[in-house]
This record gives sequence, structure tokens and C-alpha cells, in this order.
Amino acid sequence: MPTIWRTLATVPDLNALTRGTIMDTLGITFTEIGDDFVTATMPVDRRTMQSMGLLHGGASVVLAETLGSIAAMLCVNTETQFCVGIAINANHVRAVRGGQVRGTTRPVHVGQTTQIWKIDIHDDDGRLVAVSRITLSVLNRPPAATS
Repeated sequence: MPTIWRTLATVPDLNALTRGTIMDTLGITFTEIGDDFVTATMPVDRRTMQSMGLLHGGASVVLAETLGSIAAMLCVNTETQFCVGIAINANHVRAVRGGQVRGTTRPVHVGQTTQIWKIDIHDDDGRLVAVSRITLSVLNRPPAATS
């Protein structure tokens, strides 16, 4: 299967982008880039739990948005375009109290002006924890300023 990516990156490249960001704070780590998917993990610990000792739904959404946004970026020429999220939703289907979760994103639609990505999040036992969908707008970068 040919790859859908227009910008090629490695797992270490993606992990380097997270330094000093919310992804770094929450411990999100990219683990795999396939021909049409990206996978990352996130620990379920004090950084990502809510007060009842469960994985915080907002942390799941951060993982989902991270995956969808990175995948969208890989589908454009980053020298001339960039992607911004314009809508995201999530359905939380299982509580998680520890370990880590793994999210995988795959495209629903990769167009010239919008992209839609589906993200499935699973626990250590492979059980579905959450499903999410993100819509992104593909925008042109402004011309570089000349001096």
C-alpha cells in the first residue's frame, strides 16, 4: 500500500516536536507511523487523571487532537500549508485507572481544504476506551516577509 504522507517524518521527528508542549507535559509519545496511520501512547497517571482516579476525558481529547493534527500535517506540504483543528468530538466508553492508553488515527477524508481523522484509544488490554473525530482546515502559509 502506498503511503498517504506528503511530508515524511520518523517517530523520533514527531517526538522532538512535543518537547516543551502539552504533549510533553502529559507524557504523550509517538510510537508508530504506518502507510495511513499514526499511533501514540499516553500514561494514565497523576498528570492525566481526574479527581476520582480515572483517566480524564480531556486528556483523551488532547491525545486524539495530537494524533489527528500530526497526521493532517503529514498530508500537506508543510512549506506552503498548515492545518488547524476546527472541530473535535469524543465518546468515552470505558474508564481507565492506570497503565497507559494507545491512540491510533486513520483518515476519514483528506481533501484540499479540509481533513477528517478518526482516533481510537485503547487500554493496555486492547479494550476500546474512547473514539474521537477531528476536522481540520488546510490553510496556506502567508508569504515570507522580505526585509
